[in-house]
Amino acid sequence: MTDDESGPRIVSASREIAAGAAEIFELIAEPTEQPRWDGNDNLSQGRPGERVRSVGDVFTMTITNGNVRENHVVEFAEGRCIAWRPAEPGQEPPGHLWRWELEPVGASRTRVTHTYDWTQLSDDQRIPRAKATTSAKLQASIDRLASIAEDR
Repeated sequence: MTDDESGPRIVSASREIAAGAAEIFELIAEPTEQPRWDGNDNLSQGRPGERVRSVGDVFTMTITNGNVRENHVVEFAEGRCIAWRPAEPGQEPPGHLWRWELEPVGASRTRVTHTYDWTQLSDDQRIPRAKATTSAKLQASIDRLASIAEDR
């Protein structure tokens, strides 16, 4: 973890979920599912038809305050890893990253790690919100994701 005087700039949380990696990954890679498990209570809705399939994809999310974010996919391995950098529509991402990593630990169990990395965040107005994104909030997302995946 990289730290400065204000605390960590990379936070993460992990948990084993009693579901297969492909099933869990579908809940993450399909933007319309994301508001169901968002532990930050920041996401309102995703656009249908924007399921992520590769690096370079951009999916759109409406956040709870009504603003829209374009999420630029920068890492992708089907069923294993997905990461994106959010940005204002038509703008370059300001440097923060959301990453999900899935590691199968059996036929129907998966270790899920969720990371928020703001080491490259260049927009000072976003820093208070970045600081407020704690491992507990990431864990809340994983726990909600687990509840959905395990109930299927």
